[in-house]
Amino acid sequence: MIAPVVDADFLVASQQAARPTVLADVRWYLDGRDGHAAYAAAHLPGALWIDLHHDLAGHDLPDTEGRHPLPTPADFAAAMGAAGIGDDTLVVAYDDSGGITAGRLVVMLRMLGRDAAVLDGGLTAWIADGREIETGAGRVPTPATFTAAPWPAHRLASADETVAHAAGGGAVLDARAAERFTGAVTMIDPRPGHIPGARNAPWGAVLGPDSRFLPTAELQAYYQQLGAATDPAPIAYCGSGVSACMNVLAMEHAGLTPPRLYVASFSGWSADPRREVQVGE
Repeated sequence: MIAPVVDADFLVASQQAARPTVLADVRWYLDGRDGHAAYAAAHLPGALWIDLHHDLAGHDLPDTEGRHPLPTPADFAAAMGAAGIGDDTLVVAYDDSGGITAGRLVVMLRMLGRDAAVLDGGLTAWIADGREIETGAGRVPTPATFTAAPWPAHRLASADETVAHAAGGGAVLDARAAERFTGAVTMIDPRPGHIPGARNAPWGAVLGPDSRFLPTAELQAYYQQLGAATDPAPIAYCGSGVSACMNVLAMEHAGLTPPRLYVASFSGWSADPRREVQVGE
């Protein structure tokens, strides 16, 4: 399997190789901005847009499953096939925030053993490097065959597993911004705060000012400080299982054990009145 984070030179080389490669623009915004409109305004040459809310999440499930539960294997396979992603396709995904939304697609594919990576720096670094961009509707994908497969249980964590791991002193990493973690800002979660025993590991902390991932030595030191580097089975969550993927990818990129993903995350946790929440640091 390829590395979880690749640079622009890798992308260009892969597009010129014989292996089928899909460049995926996975822009989606919590504040309600239109990801497809952003794609149409400027995207990498040859990229196609993936709708995170429609293609990378399940629907019509209880609130305790979170805002972005995983789609069924069949639905995910259908969405990938329609996007031209087949069983042997190499996928490089990007966004305009360093990987916060593109990482969701990459983690989902890598869970299934497929070759997928985040483009380091995404659109921000691409433009800063003076590389060409396109505008408009983009290309129409050629449908491919993507074989449905169950989500691997060993890469996921349930609510009960998450609270038990935290209670036992294990590393449970909350990727939300500090003000959401402490409960100072509630935004769209049902209740303020965080899962008891969790540790704040904001997704933006793994990026440098150029939107690229920090050097691996710095990432290793960061996760060592959080107690995650030596945890054999850490767990990552966020608001809805999207930005948590940044910690999954960053730890793997740093050569550490990638954490299990608690997909329902705090949106699902705090929707269950039986679940205790913690506020403050």
